[in-house]
Amino acid sequence: MTKNEFKMLVVSDSHGDRKILENLLNHYQKKIDLFIHCGDSELPETDKLFETYQVVAGNCDYDSAFKSDQLILYENERIWITHGHHYQVNFGLERLALAARQQRADFCFFGHTHQLGFEMHNNCLFLNPGSISLPRGNYANLGGTYAIVTVNPQAIGIQYYKRNFQPVTELRGQFKKFREK
Repeated sequence: MTKNEFKMLVVSDSHGDRKILENLLNHYQKKIDLFIHCGDSELPETDKLFETYQVVAGNCDYDSAFKSDQLILYENERIWITHGHHYQVNFGLERLALAARQQRADFCFFGHTHQLGFEMHNNCLFLNPGSISLPRGNYANLGGTYAIVTVNPQAIGIQYYKRNFQPVTELRGQFKKFREK
């Protein structure tokens, strides 16, 4: 039996800022079903935080125990996480989209560019939460972002937040789900 709704917190590119990951976990512990880190934590794979966060290796993570990508099966959804550098995401999402399709992913979460963004492509949500610690691009002035993705049988909702847990009102979206599970 599946839940009616679940929430995922997606964060990336914390670059050694363990405290913000700890703060997110403490703040959302009872409100979030899956905590996802898309790489470049620069922490060891044995860090206690990774007992809760699902994490992959970024180009600045040198602990060989990290996986380069990970497929999570949760509530009949296929959630694929990767950092993105192996798929040249700085130059577009074509290679990432092909890999996500091979994974039959419903969600593809990635980082690397330090720039937030999301789009729906072939019934798969592609989302970059931006960098929580070293943001770049149009929203760098926010000082770091993460995203919360809410999934229910009818829709997928996206809301971006600043480091102080405040929502960024203009950075949100919603998509209807096109297929029943």
